[in-house]
Amino acid sequence: MAVEKRVPVSKIYELMQRVFTELGVPESEAKICADVLIESDLSGIESHGVGRLKMYYDRIKAGVQFVETKIDVIQDFNAIAVWDGNHGMGHLISHRAMQSAIDRAKKFGIGCVAVRNSTHFGICGYYARMACDQDMVGLCFTNARPSIAPLFGVAPMLGTNPICFGAPTNKPYPFIYDAATSISQRGKVEVYARANKPTPEGWAIDKEGKPYTDTQQLLKDLISGDASMVGLGGMEELTGGHKGYGLAVMVEILSAALQSGSFMEQLHGWDSNGKRVPYKLGHLFIAMDISKFTEIEEFKRISGDILTRLQQSPKRPDKDRIWVAGEKEYYKEKEIREKGIKINENLQKNIDIMLKELNITDLEI
Repeated sequence: MAVEKRVPVSKIYELMQRVFTELGVPESEAKICADVLIESDLSGIESHGVGRLKMYYDRIKAGVQFVETKIDVIQDFNAIAVWDGNHGMGHLISHRAMQSAIDRAKKFGIGCVAVRNSTHFGICGYYARMACDQDMVGLCFTNARPSIAPLFGVAPMLGTNPICFGAPTNKPYPFIYDAATSISQRGKVEVYARANKPTPEGWAIDKEGKPYTDTQQLLKDLISGDASMVGLGGMEELTGGHKGYGLAVMVEILSAALQSGSFMEQLHGWDSNGKRVPYKLGHLFIAMDISKFTEIEEFKRISGDILTRLQQSPKRPDKDRIWVAGEKEYYKEKEIREKGIKINENLQKNIDIMLKELNITDLEI
């Protein structure tokens, strides 16, 4: 059985900051990158926290993600802006974009910033929460390297293309829905790989449309095009597969067409000669100022009442609780702050590699 330990949150946070700064990310910007990643770990989302640090490390070392983040303003018109991130740090680009959307919403009631040529930015929920913290509704979309097969297809064409919606409530937590448009996303497959576990049946298919559960090989075949993730709703219209497929396409359009950006096979991260290139991701951030619609406390009361009625509705006999989006993460954070972040053997190996190569000798994980 694989060995797993718990490491204090403060140590993991320091690790993230140190790795980014040693790679050349300015200290204040490295802090924002670490903030995004640690929120994922605190929420119990193991796929996008410290488990993803080595991915950013490798991309920066390979020269396909830049530690100097230079943002060009392509369009700026009242509530709307279009930015080019020039393949800088996606977390920083996205933090600035959502803050800009929030600032515009304060003035115009709604703010919308579209981004092109960005890089992986962590969890969408971080940016939606930024809006919630300012008594606003936040929405976030991003495309990603091809992973999902279109309905009735067997080739990875669309990214796992998450949709995120956040709204403040009168509860101790906001409602934050943050989910891929596939049954599961590539990051969770990576979590299974680090744990040496098979991928659950139904998540992925091979080129014949048959279930794919060999986790280590799946990660390779998603890149080669010999395997695909399955969209929300599964592989048939009867189970709603057309809905997940349609939503993934919607996110692709919102993340590429508004920005005159890249899409689908253009996001592979490889050129026609097999050379690694930037991923050229696109994002869309929207903030809506609730006070321009209604009283903020009234909005929170109604949204909170909606959640309460759902939580208190009749339960299945085999379940003891009905949850709403954002609730589990609230309780998970309390647990993780107390017990620490899980680090298994394979993740430890990645951490050790980064510490050794960056010559960080005064930090032990």
